[in-house]
Amino acid sequence: MARGSLAFHYRMTIDARRVVAAIPARWGSTRFPGKALADLAGQPMIAHVVRRALAAKTVDHVIVATDDERVAVAATEAGAEVVMTGVHPSGTDRIAEAVAGGSIWDLVINVQGDEPMLSGANIDTLVEGMRARPEVGMATLCRPISLEDVNDPNAVKVVRRSDGRALYFSRSAIPFPRDSETAEALWRLHLGIYGFRPETLRSLVAMQPSSLERAEGLEQLRAMENGIDILVFDAPDEAHGVDTPQDLERVRLMMNRGD
Repeated sequence: MARGSLAFHYRMTIDARRVVAAIPARWGSTRFPGKALADLAGQPMIAHVVRRALAAKTVDHVIVATDDERVAVAATEAGAEVVMTGVHPSGTDRIAEAVAGGSIWDLVINVQGDEPMLSGANIDTLVEGMRARPEVGMATLCRPISLEDVNDPNAVKVVRRSDGRALYFSRSAIPFPRDSETAEALWRLHLGIYGFRPETLRSLVAMQPSSLERAEGLEQLRAMENGIDILVFDAPDEAHGVDTPQDLERVRLMMNRGD
């Protein structure tokens, strides 16, 4: 093969790698230490998350960003590239280090390491939505929320503007159900996934944690307090995050039933 052909092949390979799914995973979860390696159907949870990300049609590469060798081994065995990072206060900061200098990425998809049932179709919806709205630097997903979850502080709620941008995220029930029928129609569960354009991700992690972020324990509020719009798309499939040991048992039952 001629040298020019080799150069062309290399350029085409680089051009094709436009979307990276970056999964932040650590051992020392405050509410659930060792969560990333919790057993689900005979596999560690991080392995399920990696396989879900690999199933997305729009994702070109999957990275697990961690500071723990045990998590790194499990992620590698599941088929992800592992990037060892320093200790970080949030998953967003962790993935920002992992993809730093990655100029080939148009979109960075932050797939939370505790979302073992997040579908590839949900990831594709986020990627395709951001491609259709190039003016937006950050996006996420939501679903209708069940009555049993609306008052659960571990289930994060979101309300949106008429153009789909987020108005607010909260662990409380928003909007407040003064008129229960109206409020129930507007309740949305926030899913643990974000899409970033690289420049937005770099700007976000350069900011100090905000007052609302600290109050609610929700890092996306840092973006909102600093004027970064977050577009919220409707997810086609349910997802069940694992924040507590009780959540883990619920997901185990779902997997055993084949949900």
